[in-house]
This record gives sequence, structure tokens and C-alpha cells, in this order.
Amino acid sequence: MQTTDKNIRMAAPATTELTLRQRLMRVAPYFGNQRLAWSLAILATLVGAITEPLIPALLQPLLDNGFTEGSLNLWMVPLFIIGLFFIRGIAQFTGQYALSRIANEGMLRLRKDLFERVQVARMDLFSKQSASALSNTVVYEVQTGATQLVQAFLAISRDGFTLIALLGYLLYLNWQLTLVVAFIVPAVGWIMKTLSKRLYRITKSSQQSTDALAYVVEENVLAHRVVRLHGAQQAQAARFGDLSRQLRKLNIKSTIASAAMTPTTQLMAAVALSAVICIALWQGRSENVTVGSFVAFISAMLMLIAPLRRMADVANPITRGVAALERGLALMEDSDAEQSGSQRPVKVQGHIELRNLSVSFGDDKAPALDGVNLQVNPGEVLALVGPSGAGKTTLVNLLPRFINPTSGEICMDGVPLQDWDLNYLRQQFAMVSQDVVMFNDTVAANVALGAEVDEARVWASLEAANLADHVRLMPQGIHTEVGHNAVELSGGQRQRLAIARALYKDAPVLILDEATSALDTESERLVQQALQTLMQGRTTLVIAHRLSTIEHADRVVVMERGHIAEQGTHAELLAMNGLYARLQAHTGSQP
Repeated sequence: MQTTDKNIRMAAPATTELTLRQRLMRVAPYFGNQRLAWSLAILATLVGAITEPLIPALLQPLLDNGFTEGSLNLWMVPLFIIGLFFIRGIAQFTGQYALSRIANEGMLRLRKDLFERVQVARMDLFSKQSASALSNTVVYEVQTGATQLVQAFLAISRDGFTLIALLGYLLYLNWQLTLVVAFIVPAVGWIMKTLSKRLYRITKSSQQSTDALAYVVEENVLAHRVVRLHGAQQAQAARFGDLSRQLRKLNIKSTIASAAMTPTTQLMAAVALSAVICIALWQGRSENVTVGSFVAFISAMLMLIAPLRRMADVANPITRGVAALERGLALMEDSDAEQSGSQRPVKVQGHIELRNLSVSFGDDKAPALDGVNLQVNPGEVLALVGPSGAGKTTLVNLLPRFINPTSGEICMDGVPLQDWDLNYLRQQFAMVSQDVVMFNDTVAANVALGAEVDEARVWASLEAANLADHVRLMPQGIHTEVGHNAVELSGGQRQRLAIARALYKDAPVLILDEATSALDTESERLVQQALQTLMQGRTTLVIAHRLSTIEHADRVVVMERGHIAEQGTHAELLAMNGLYARLQAHTGSQP
């Protein structure tokens, strides 16, 4: 999926002041350590380049001896031609294979490092960049960059060696005429370089316009119901049309710049050819210049044009390839890994203490939490309630360190969270939220997520979550794939699958974030039964609106604007006739 212009600017590396050589050195560690493959590629391209002058070289004896003197052995001609193209074919295949290995090995290493960095990056990375921007960088940018960069180096090595070989052969044939060609070559190169720069600028603008156009399509696909509900089809079509016309204009400019290159090159070649022919004819009157040597020289000279043109064009794919790979490098350099401690307590009780805790998401915004002090005892069921924006979800997200406090401290079993080994800390938490996330995998893999699948434990977890009967009706039982985010299941079934996952993890601390708010009455009944089983013997923090979840809690904490306004049992808070009672009166049975 393409990214938006905003995401592209966000992900682009801040390395514009670096030279091309310095930028190449940044990506070299991923592609430059395969010495055998590079040696094989260079050797193969060198062999292929050496064969280029042999084609015009064949013309000289063929014309001088084969047609005039008749002294050329006929059987040598097909043998030479077939052998020559056989060697060229082997060299080209070997060179392309070696460079393909280099590109794919480097791409594999870079992708692996990128994905591992995304897995351990600080959580603010996912608020800075969209999912499409990250996936585009890890999958498409790396592939595009590696492919273009290695193909560009293939062109440089192949065409560079070819130019050297052809110029050497031209010098051997007639050094005076070669000097004439040498004066023409820089002019052709300059013209191609100028046109290539213009084409590159237009191509970059076209890429940005294509990204913007793709984003409009993406937005309208995701928001198709809203667009139709508000009758916004015509406005969106006009937006799409403006971007389409802009892209068309850029494509026409690109065609003009690209199409101008061929006739200009041909014109310069005609100038060079005319000069060479005139000088050769003049030489032929005073020197012994044969028809064969003349044709061989002209053929070799014309063969210079194609590699020269490719060499002029090679700067574009190198620049694009390096820029694409740098976006991946920037992702690794700009996204710091999460900080982890080393503490791994042998036995976790689940005692949680928040000490003067504050969280702010920006200097110009009110704090999400402000000076919160709270203790949660081992095995206690604590309900968090309050109006939207009170700080409930922020509070529970602090516990597994999905976010970090601005000030204050959180301790579990007396150990500050920043001192815990991060992976070990998160092993102590299980979470069931309203927004269930499932993977496109089997039921068993989703239940045992992150752990080895024990089929007996999977079935036991499904039984406790009131989902085993349904899974037994599936075509392959627990080995049935559930599809993208378990779309084959109903909302209540997906919720119970999430509960089964939490049961399988068997963590000492449980977080329930509005786990039943979007369910119908029957689904809620089954989920509530599963939740009661899940909460037994665990420290549980519940964010909920429905009275059926809250009234059985050991303690209810009422939050408002980042503060704790009230706390007590359900009955005590009703008797206080404060915020909790007002919330209940306002929403009926949903405080």
C-alpha cells in the first residue's frame, strides 16, 4: 500500500546533506559483505564486456578475407559466432544470478533488522507513523531500493567494462579516429546527464502524485459508508480528478524528457559518424585503410552509444535505490528500542502501587493523569469508572509499559516497573479489551499466542471461555484458520477467544478494558461467565460501564479529568451520592 505525502516526509531520512558516496556507505554493510558473490559478478561482467569488441572484430577478416580474397575458412565463422554468444550468455547468466543473490541476501538482512526493530521500538513510533507507512518501508521500500541499487551496479560494471573494452579496440584499430570519438563522447554524456536530471525531478514529482492519488482511493475504500451516507461521492470524485490530471501532466512531461533523449543521442551519433567517415575517407586516399577495418571501426563506435546512454541514466536508479534503503535505515536509527531493566522476581504476587503518577502527551494539553496515588492488593478486583477522557485507559496502559509516566513511579511487588526485565514484566499481564485483535492463523495459534501450542491446554482454555462447543463444530477444530482478525466469528465469539487466550497465558494480573461493552445480552452473559472464571485468583483491573461487571468488584475507583474522585465498594459509592451515583443516574445501569 502506498503512503501519504505526510508519511513519506515523516519517514524520509534527514541525510540530504550527505554525498552519494557517503549515502552508499550507509547501506554497504547489508550488501557489501558477500565477497564471493561480488567477485563472481564482477568476473562475469568483465568476461561479458570483453566479448563486445569481438563482434566488430569479426567483421574485419570477414570483409577483407571472406568476400574479397576468399581465404577465410567458412566453418570458422559459425564456430566463432556460436562460441562467442555462448560465452556471453554464460557470463550474463552468472552475473545476474550473483547480483540477484547479493540483492536478495541484503534485502533479507535489512528486512529482518527492520522488523525486529519495529517489534522492540518505543510505542510512540506507532503514533508517529501509520501502519501503511511502516509496512511500506519494511516490505516495498526495501525491495525497491535493493533491486534498483544492485541493478544499477550491474549496469555500471557491465557498461563500464564494455566502454573500456570498445575504446581499447578502437585505439588499436585507428587511434586518430578514436580521438575524434573521444571528443564527441563527453558531449553526448553531458546531454544525457542533463536530460536524466530533469527526468529524475519529474519522476519524483510523479511518485508523490501517485502516492497522493492512491491515498485518496484508500480513504474512500475505508470510509465508503461515511462517503455515501453524507452524499460526498461528487466531492471525492472531483478530488480524485484533480490529482489524476496533475499526474497525467507529469507523465506527459516525463514522456517528453525521455523521448528527447533518443533523437538527441542519435543526432550526436550522426555528427560523430559523419566526422569519422569523412576523416576515414581522407585517410583512405593517403593510407592503406581496408574496407574491413573501416566497417569494424564504425561498428565498434556505434556500439559505444548504448552503454554510454545507460551509464548516463544509471544515476537515477542509484539515487532512488539509496533513498529507498535510507528510509529503512532512518526507521532503525530514529526509533529507539524500549528501555528494559533486569529484575525477574521468582514469584509475582500482583501487588501494584502508583505513587504521585502523572502522564502528559503534550505541553499544550491537559495531563491525562495528574498526581494519581493508588494501591491494588494481590487478588483484588478493582473497577475503574468515569466519564470519557478521565484517564482510565491511560492508567492500565502504564502497567505493561505501553506508555511511560511523565513523573511519579509505578511499582509491582515493590519493584519499580523500569527495573523489571521488560519481557518478563509483560509476561505477568493478560489483557482482554473491546478491540479484539486476532491473527490470520488457527484457533490454537491464536489462543497460545507467543507460546508453544499445548492442545490439551487450548481445549481447557476454550472450555473455560464457553467457546469449546463452537470450535468443535469447525471443519478442523482448533486447527481451523479464523481468517483476517477472526472475521468468521461473531463479536461474542471473538471476545471469548480473547478470554481463552488470557486463560492460556495464566498471568497473575488481568486487565479488562470494556470487554463486554459492544455485546448483545446473550453474548454478554456467556462472556461474563468466562470472565468470572478468568478473574479467579488474579489481581484484576476492570474498565467497564455495565453494572453487571462493576457491582461485584472488591473496590470501585471513580476517575475524573486525570484524578481519582472517589473510591469504595459499589454500595458505599451509591450511598455517598457523588460522581459515581450521578453517572449511574445519568446512564441508567451504566455508571
